[in-house]
Amino acid sequence: MIRKKILLALIATLAAPVPAAFALPADPLKSPMWEYHAERLFGDATVRFDSAVKVEIPEIAENQRVFPVTVDARALPDVKRILIFADLNPIPVAVDYAPRAAAPFLATRIKLDQRTPVRAAVLTTDGVWHVSGNWIDAAGGGCSAPPVSRVKGDWANHLGEMHGAAWALSGTQTRLRVTLRHPMDTGLVENIAAYNIERVTVTSSAGTPLADLQVFGAVAEDPAFTFIVDDAKGPLSIAARDSSGLEFDGTVTPRSAALAAR
Repeated sequence: MIRKKILLALIATLAAPVPAAFALPADPLKSPMWEYHAERLFGDATVRFDSAVKVEIPEIAENQRVFPVTVDARALPDVKRILIFADLNPIPVAVDYAPRAAAPFLATRIKLDQRTPVRAAVLTTDGVWHVSGNWIDAAGGGCSAPPVSRVKGDWANHLGEMHGAAWALSGTQTRLRVTLRHPMDTGLVENIAAYNIERVTVTSSAGTPLADLQVFGAVAEDPAFTFIVDDAKGPLSIAARDSSGLEFDGTVTPRSAALAAR
């Protein structure tokens, strides 16, 4: 009798309807890599194409090694993460940004290896990913050409140098721009191993975490980042670490263009 009950329970389990696979929304850009990246980046979360995510990019990449991207998701509430990625790059994700006491806004520069969609994906606290972007025409080789500093041969003399400025905006917000000298090697150039900045953090003078940024090799050489942060009454601390474990840090005083490296 016990065996019969177990067998009936097993049959009932096998006969139960299987939940439908998670359905991604149709890609308005019709990228051949959309589903591949979406499944890996978003899992089974809800995904929406949303014009509230503003992605400011040129229509054409004049320099595929240095392509400016600005993402502004301030129209969305409770933003947890911002991803910037290019579908057809060999290193698709450029940055993974966690605004802490900062606005959901980020500007940077990335590499493009060919014509590709460039997108931003914004995760809100309700678990929904909001996606926006556009196709960009780009010549090949942005990820597979050696950086200029490697060609010059002077990269080691300036490795980790920081420059920055901070300007007060309306209310309590401050616009912060930081650049770091680094070759940002992708590992796709012959005889040059992957070597890149992998983490950047911004902290207030009171020790409050303001911004936390994971960085990948698709970010352009000598990376530049622009944030809009709160709680910037005193000097802002910027810390960076690269994939070899080297650490760099400095401070920026709001309303001043000077950055004093420690």
